[in-house]
Amino acid sequence: MSQDFQEPNQHQDPLVQAPAGHPVEQGDATGGIIPYKNGPALMAYYLGIFSLIPCLGLVLAIPAFVLGIMGLKKRNQNPAVKGTCHAWIGIIMGGLFTLIWGGVLVFAIIAQLAN
Repeated sequence: MSQDFQEPNQHQDPLVQAPAGHPVEQGDATGGIIPYKNGPALMAYYLGIFSLIPCLGLVLAIPAFVLGIMGLKKRNQNPAVKGTCHAWIGIIMGGLFTLIWGGVLVFAIIAQLAN
């Protein structure tokens, strides 16, 4: 049997508690993966991915770019809100596919006018 033995002159230090600050928000496990609190970043991500679709690409790419910038601004204003990666994917995919599908559209119009 073991007992906690203390010398009479020894004492235990009381637990030191950290000063109260901002309350810690507990979320579910998907909060770090899916930025559900940053709607613009999440929408930018999905629109950026779906801008790969040829007929809808230009229509989806422009809002993906704009919403990606809005998502980054929201993240910078409140660091507790996640979504930096999703916002950047929306900005990159939206910008890239705006240029690609815009170029395809201009090329198609020029080719049609040449005939």
